[in-house]
Amino acid sequence: MSNIGKIMKQAARLEQEMARVQQSLALKTVEGTAGGGTVKVVARCDQTIASISIAPAAVNPSDVAFLEDLVLTAVNQALTQARETSQREMSAVTKGISIPGLM
Repeated sequence: MSNIGKIMKQAARLEQEMARVQQSLALKTVEGTAGGGTVKVVARCDQTIASISIAPAAVNPSDVAFLEDLVLTAVNQALTQARETSQREMSAVTKGISIPGLM
């Protein structure tokens, strides 16, 4: 088999493994919290939000901005964890090779 043939075969295997990891990441979740856990956000490692829960104690009609900040903080924390998990798992597949447009 020629070198080009070997490279093509390796690329096809890499593509299949990356697809498998991406499917796995869509099922894996991480959690971000704010306000001592009064706001919790669960994100999937494919960068989507699965759920948001807000404790009644965090709801103060006279200070909506505070609640908005808590939600924003928890969402950003969850998405950061999801991105880091995704990068770590994809990096294991690609052996640290940076593939443009992958993440």
